[in-house]
Amino acid sequence: MTVESTAARKPRRSAGGKAGTTGTKSSTTGTKRTTSRTAAKKAPGTEPELIQLLTPEGERIKNAEYDPYIAGITPEELRGLYRDMVLTRRFDAEATVLQRQGELGLWASLLGQEAAQIGSGRAVTDDDYIFPTYREHGVAWCRGVDPTNLLGMFRGVNNGGWDPNSNNFHLYTIVIGSQTLHATGYAMGVAKDGANSAVIAYFGDGASSQGDVAEAFTFSAVYNAPVVFFCQNNQWAISEPTEKQTRVPLYQRAQGFGFPGVRVDGNDVLACLAVTKWALERARNGEGPTLVEAYTYRMGAHTTNDDPTRYRHDDERAAWEAKDPIARLRSYLQSQTDTDEGFFAELETESEALGRRVREVVRSMPDPDHFAIFENVYADGHALVDEERAQFAAYQESFADVEEGTQR
Repeated sequence: MTVESTAARKPRRSAGGKAGTTGTKSSTTGTKRTTSRTAAKKAPGTEPELIQLLTPEGERIKNAEYDPYIAGITPEELRGLYRDMVLTRRFDAEATVLQRQGELGLWASLLGQEAAQIGSGRAVTDDDYIFPTYREHGVAWCRGVDPTNLLGMFRGVNNGGWDPNSNNFHLYTIVIGSQTLHATGYAMGVAKDGANSAVIAYFGDGASSQGDVAEAFTFSAVYNAPVVFFCQNNQWAISEPTEKQTRVPLYQRAQGFGFPGVRVDGNDVLACLAVTKWALERARNGEGPTLVEAYTYRMGAHTTNDDPTRYRHDDERAAWEAKDPIARLRSYLQSQTDTDEGFFAELETESEALGRRVREVVRSMPDPDHFAIFENVYADGHALVDEERAQFAAYQESFADVEEGTQR
């Protein structure tokens, strides 16, 4: 089985989607939903609008504005989206374990954010260009990047394991928020070239507080750049909750820069697919930037050197586990399509095979060069760097002495 999913990248689209019209309303916690047909009109800003096409129970919600963007999706393509999410989660879990075993220096898990990444990743066409952060493992999967190529940087043996130009997927960006400026500049170039393509930049709720992001919003709006800003609001910027970063829902920030913003249920793969298609379509049509806030939740730690139990409660995670993106699509497949148990059994087998392959590839990678950090700091060398290198060498040699003493 190849890495690339069988899910089609290009379900039939239709024009005319509009920002701000949804089939559901949601409270700021995402735990209460009433249909827009029966809910009273809320005062602006009191209850953020949430675009949702699939409930946590796996029930389909009709939405006149966004249904056209997934109208042609087939059961086979739905199974492809499910496969994408399951295998991405399996890879992510294996990478986390490998870090705990000392095979990786660090890992940033996407657990809980599979729908936001797979839905948006499958909305992008081959000609579009993607600028990720360091957590977009699902988007990389959709782009055809072999999962094992993501791990070299986290093992410390390279600065990225793929050619960005081979699949229009930029290398991971560790500096928070800077990729939004790169995406905006690239999109401005795309517009000047007259290309019929768009750019999408991924970032988190924490990055939305960075000055780089505000500058990217300004430039993209003024120059009408064909870029989609896709913010995965997973509720926590390491240990800082969203309410300590902003007084308004994140998607509403776009209004101040003069372009539309929408909030989508980030645990609903169909809604993320439809909304991203709409946003990319308006970018290609010359209508400028869009901010998409995917309202989701980081189920695990920020990275493997983080302990989320120190700043959030278990009941919060339990509430979001009930809205698991994979479970809701499985419920829909079982109730509304001809998907049988054989499909899930075969996928489980494929999932385990992927885990084994990831382990084998990582363990066959070379160990990182411990002294590479001291190279290329100064063009002509520096006494302080030489001193620090010597100190580090002595530190490394101390471990050899311990090991030798243990063997004796």
